[in-house]
Amino acid sequence: MMKRTRIKICGLTREADVRHAVQAGADAIGFVLYPPSPRAVTPARAGELARLLPPFVTPVLLFVNASAAEIAAGLQAVPNALLQFHGDETPEQCRVNARPFLRAARVPVGDGARSFDLLEYAQDYADAQAILLDAHVQGYGGGGVAFDWTAFNWSHPQLNASARLVLSGGLTPANVIDGIRLVRPWAVDVSSGVESAKGIKSPELIDRFVAAVRQADAT
Repeated sequence: MMKRTRIKICGLTREADVRHAVQAGADAIGFVLYPPSPRAVTPARAGELARLLPPFVTPVLLFVNASAAEIAAGLQAVPNALLQFHGDETPEQCRVNARPFLRAARVPVGDGARSFDLLEYAQDYADAQAILLDAHVQGYGGGGVAFDWTAFNWSHPQLNASARLVLSGGLTPANVIDGIRLVRPWAVDVSSGVESAKGIKSPELIDRFVAAVRQADAT
């Protein structure tokens, strides 16, 4: 049976973008609850957008070093959300809500990737539903920069890439096929790679990205 790579589209701010992402085949939609981000939305706005999602499309709330009150406000607005921690949160801070969560690993770009101990990181955050691999850029993601995908042994059994890794960081319709072939992740996560401007998604780029993921799965 052909493996189907799941797709998360992150940083959505508009109703039209949410509707198109769902129509195109997104499995998850990410809302950024980090005020400094150009893609940030308030909890109330995230709730409005999440209510457009049909069954089996998962809303994801992205936090960066958020307080307990900020996380609670997000969950009140989007009660069925999956949490994504993208800052310096410890394993204890990630699990305090007793909710399923993704943990972003900010992998250094360039030669620095090879010094990043991904096995230890994945072990430290063993409670996470998945480890989301992103490039370490200023501003916590969405920078359109990819890390070196050849820096790690993706077949290592402790990584369990095909069941527990989400590939992110600089993905576009042009390179996502290569990323999937190299990493074999459970899912891919895109933000800037399908935008016409920060926080504004391009329907054409979303369609091309989804088509490229399906092409990678088929081959």
